[in-house]
Formats: sequence, C-alpha cells, structure tokens
Amino acid sequence: MNVGLFGRRRTILLIDSDPHARAGLRKALEAARFSVGEAASAADGERTARRIRPDAILAELTHDDDGHGPTLTDRLAAFADTPCYIVSTAADALVGAVGLHELGIAGVFLKPADADLVIRVLQTRLGVHPGEDRHA
Repeated sequence: MNVGLFGRRRTILLIDSDPHARAGLRKALEAARFSVGEAASAADGERTARRIRPDAILAELTHDDDGHGPTLTDRLAAFADTPCYIVSTAADALVGAVGLHELGIAGVFLKPADADLVIRVLQTRLGVHPGEDRHA
C-alpha cells in the first residue's frame, strides 16, 4: 500500500488475457497515480483480488468463460463492495442485453478502452481528486 501526505493511493486490478491491453491501461492508471495489480485470467484475478484488495476492478468479461467453471462475475461476487467495470469488445451487446446491476457490474467500457475516460470514471467513483497523491 502506498501511503503519502494526502492519503492512501487507490489500487486498481486489471484482469485481461491480452498483455498489451493490460500494459496500456496500467501505464495510464499509474500516470494518474493509481497503484495497479494485474491478472491474465479470472482465476488469477480472483487470487490477486484477495491478495491486494483493490478499490476497483477492470476486467475483460469474455476471455476465459469456457462454460466449465465459475464465470468472472461469479468469481468476483465475493468482492461485492468493490466496483467492477467490464472492458470488452462485446460491451455494446452487453449494455442492451443484460441488467448490469444484477451481475454486480458498475459499468462497461468498450475495448480498446479510452484511458482518459476510465481514469475520470474511477476518480469520480473512488473520490480521488487529480493530483491528490502527488507526494506518495
């Protein structure tokens, strides 16, 4: 946990099988003064979330739902108080097809995600003000 003069730095968990997508978001989030954890699968994401206790989760929904085990939303149900956002190429279909609140999803970003938009949404949701943690 990074602690500075202005309080605790917020931690975001990225769950995505695409290392390039994770790297792009990670760089933008770190530049915005978030701490970032990463996982390449839902199972790894669940383990990482338990270890780092993120303030928010950004996850690719469709990448490892093989129909033979718990889905990503099932795995993350234990983190009901943690806002979980989906980052997916299927985001348009998801918005009209399912009730996101029923799935425990805070919102959806179309992939490739607009990093500036993601950062603004996370800052608003988590009550972070730009520059808040400059000295951490």
